[in-house]
Amino acid sequence: MSAVTGPDGRARCAWAAGELYAAYHDDEWGVPLHGDRALYEKLTLEGFQSGLSWIVVLRKRAAFRDAFARFEPDAVAAFDGDDVERLLADAGIIRNRQKIEAAIGNARAVVALRERDGDGALDRLVWSFQPAAQAEHVPPEDAGDIPATTSASRALARALKREGLRFVGPTTVYALMQSAGLVDDHVAGCWRAER
Repeated sequence: MSAVTGPDGRARCAWAAGELYAAYHDDEWGVPLHGDRALYEKLTLEGFQSGLSWIVVLRKRAAFRDAFARFEPDAVAAFDGDDVERLLADAGIIRNRQKIEAAIGNARAVVALRERDGDGALDRLVWSFQPAAQAEHVPPEDAGDIPATTSASRALARALKREGLRFVGPTTVYALMQSAGLVDDHVAGCWRAER
């Protein structure tokens, strides 16, 4: 199925059923996202989503923002063992020690990257892997036509790992590329699909 019509009469990607998903789809998913803080947040949340439904993350996103200092990399990089324990006790977020420790370690890696390459270093790194624009974008017919990984997501995952980031496998990174607008995977018939 290429797109489904919601109760508001608007055709969307089939996964965007429900009010919270529809708002995310309409306002964020696939919209070009820039800035180290914003991309660090998105990458962190994609990592926490691994193995779960994205709706779980959306429902907990406000609590994540509170728990992780609005995803300011410098603030999260300063988290210590007490913060890990605080986060593990926070029922408002996904409580997984490995993911929490990776989020803190990733903040430190983002800070190190910025210190080495200047402000916007994560943004420049991520966007350097945007696939070359096609002369004429053709939306996928349905979700089955959308890959879980691509050569670009595999290459970006390797680059992020070289910088010391964790929980950045090619599937997680492709989800980041979709949500941050590096690729457009809105399906044919969806009002957001490029024409």
